[in-house]
Amino acid sequence: MSVRESDLRATAARLLETGSVAVVIGYGAGTLGRRRPVFVRAPAQAGELVFDDECHQNLATYLLKPEIRRLGRPAVVAIPSVLRSLVQLATERQLKDGDVLALVVGDDGVRELADLAAVRQHLAGLPGSLHPAAKTEIARLSAMTAAERRAFWSDELSRCIKCYACRAACPMCYCERCTTECNRPQWIPVASHGLGTLEYHLMRAMHLAGRCVECATCSRACPAGIPVHLLAVFAEESVRRQFGAEAGAAGPAYALSSFRPEDQEGFIR
Repeated sequence: MSVRESDLRATAARLLETGSVAVVIGYGAGTLGRRRPVFVRAPAQAGELVFDDECHQNLATYLLKPEIRRLGRPAVVAIPSVLRSLVQLATERQLKDGDVLALVVGDDGVRELADLAAVRQHLAGLPGSLHPAAKTEIARLSAMTAAERRAFWSDELSRCIKCYACRAACPMCYCERCTTECNRPQWIPVASHGLGTLEYHLMRAMHLAGRCVECATCSRACPAGIPVHLLAVFAEESVRRQFGAEAGAAGPAYALSSFRPEDQEGFIR
């Protein structure tokens, strides 16, 4: 057991023992060396927590679940994408300041970030959110012609079975009823054929434009190994470039729901 894990377990046990939180959402040992989410509700369960470089999943996904909210105030083991999610969810009025205690695990111990001001201050000292490999792939796709990109995505999305694992894993896909489930009228075809699959993924990417925290949890959840996060990341980077808005670090305005008279709308010409 590493020092980081030891510190995390001790912190979780103390917080639960004192009643500061009702549950600690963190990472545990899964199959084949992978990490899975665990929900620690008693000090004696703190030993289930692990923390290492394999902890990638965005645990903020669980914070809005009714069964989690009923438990009481949660603490969440917060990697950078989780911290950005907390800020974005608060911006969208899904979380109130102080609702969640963020636990940042480092070599110097566990930092407890109790409010959004502390989360924002910690994020300010971190590097950019986009992984270098994703930047390289976005640049490669951007250099393609429109026909080449369409061929690339047609090939990738041909493996999609529309299981919606990407949607379930995303902390920003929190709508109680998704557009994909509306059938009067039916906006998105249910079948996983070429058109229906393309429409679903384009719709999802547009809904995440300006909101995607670039955690890539959607791609990790995909059983077919489709890099679906690249669609959302491309849209996110476009909003950042054109409007100067960044998910998880923004103010109260959401770029695609705000209007500025001086906006020249050059993108539609």
